[in-house]
Amino acid sequence: MDLQEIMAVAGYPGLYKFVSQGRSGIIVESLVDQKRTNIPATAKVSSMGDIAVFTDGEDVPLHRLLQAMKDKHDAQQAVNPKQLKDEELKKYFAEILPNYDRERVYMSDIKKIIAWYNILQQNNILDFDVKVEEEVVAEEKVAEVADEAAAPKKAAAKKATAPKAPKATAKPVQKQASSKAAGSAGKVNAPRKAQ
Repeated sequence: MDLQEIMAVAGYPGLYKFVSQGRSGIIVESLVDQKRTNIPATAKVSSMGDIAVFTDGEDVPLHRLLQAMKDKHDAQQAVNPKQLKDEELKKYFAEILPNYDRERVYMSDIKKIIAWYNILQQNNILDFDVKVEEEVVAEEKVAEVADEAAAPKKAAAKKATAPKAPKATAKPVQKQASSKAAGSAGKVNAPRKAQ
C-alpha cells in the first residue's frame, strides 16, 4: 500500500485510509474499526508519506522509522505506549532512532508514532511502497531543470519589452446646467419677463 494514502487527522484518533473526495471534505476509512467518516475541509490532515521526525542532522522520513521498528520487532506489535512511563518510552525511542532531537520531538509525538506502528501492524500494512522519497527527489530535479531553462527566457523577455508609456486618463465632460433645469427634467423653461 502507498503510504501517501494513509492519513492522520488532527482531533481524530488513529489512522485513516483515503477513500474519495467528498462535497465538503474528504471521505476516509478508519484503520481501527473500518468505519467511513467525512473529514471537513477545515481539518488538518497529514499524509503519512509527508511526515518526518526531527533529528540532530537531517529529518528522517516516517517510513524509515517504521521500517526500523518493524526490523526491531520482527514485524510484531511494538510496546504499548499507554503502559510505559515517559522515561521508558524515551529510552525505547532512542533505541530505534538514536539521534532524534530531544527538544523538538515531544512525548506525545513518540506515543503517536508507536501507536501508528501498532495500527499499521494490525492491518498488515508495514510493507508499504517507498516511492514517496524517490518521487519527491525526482520532482525536485524536474523543477530545478525547468527553473534553469526558464531563467534565461525570462531575462530575455524583460530586455525585449519596451517600457510602457503612462496611460492617459480622460476626464469626464461635465454638463453645465442651471439648478432649475436640473430639477425639471424634460420641461423647457422660458425666460421670465422682468416686472
